[in-house]
Amino acid sequence: MARIVGGIGSSHAPTIGAAFDKGEKAEAFWQPLFEAYRPAKQWLDEVRPDVALVFTNDHLNGFSFDAFPTFAVGVGDAHAQADEGFGKRDLPDLPGHPELAWHLVGAMVADEFDPTICQAMKVDHGILSFLPLLFERPWPVPVVPLAVNVIQHPVPTARRLYRLGQTLGRAVRDYPGDLKVVVLGTGGLSHQLNGRRFGFVNPDWDNEFMDLLECEPETLAALDTRTYMERGGSEGVEMIMWLGMRAALGEAVRRVHRNYYAPLTTGYGLLVLECAG
Repeated sequence: MARIVGGIGSSHAPTIGAAFDKGEKAEAFWQPLFEAYRPAKQWLDEVRPDVALVFTNDHLNGFSFDAFPTFAVGVGDAHAQADEGFGKRDLPDLPGHPELAWHLVGAMVADEFDPTICQAMKVDHGILSFLPLLFERPWPVPVVPLAVNVIQHPVPTARRLYRLGQTLGRAVRDYPGDLKVVVLGTGGLSHQLNGRRFGFVNPDWDNEFMDLLECEPETLAALDTRTYMERGGSEGVEMIMWLGMRAALGEAVRRVHRNYYAPLTTGYGLLVLECAG
């Protein structure tokens, strides 16, 4: 039977990928962020997952405002890299895991979630900005991407993401194959990229969020969307995707590593949790 070994919450941002590609990892500005991923990568090297389930979001590179699904699952053999306007990065496409992906889709439908099934899903910096900091190339594990609409309102509630994570956690544990699964939740932390609060970052809220995510995730699940946006900025609503990851892990977790860095217009958070039950 499959089991979940743990989860990682990570911010994503195009700037992370740009700094990585330009070889700026050791520069004073970026070093605190890149160095913080070393313990996370070391943990992954130790637990050696067979597949990664990733809660992510599309930034209008695969979907559009004309048709933006609330939840979409990539079930293909591979997930191509989206060109975000600067040309494709020197990264291979992500391998997929169709068998697990279809199993998860079936569980979602059984629990009355209605995912869009993507035979061909493009992935952007929502995954690829931080994934090279965690895994070598060629990618050692296949990926099942689950894209969440946190762009076009109404977005799903925090409670909805929490329940979805619980569904997927049960589904992984019911999978008949012998797999070790790591669950990644990405997005945020606090940031706002429009309006009068452009550049808004709230380190106090970011750290409170990570505290509660580890120990009291139900408290976060009870908050409404307006609260997430008021405390974390309009784009900070992405933080609800971390709740999907946390719920999939079950109740008992052990913190392996945590980091926070906020040099720009986004609070960069990193949290590694290992399943303890």
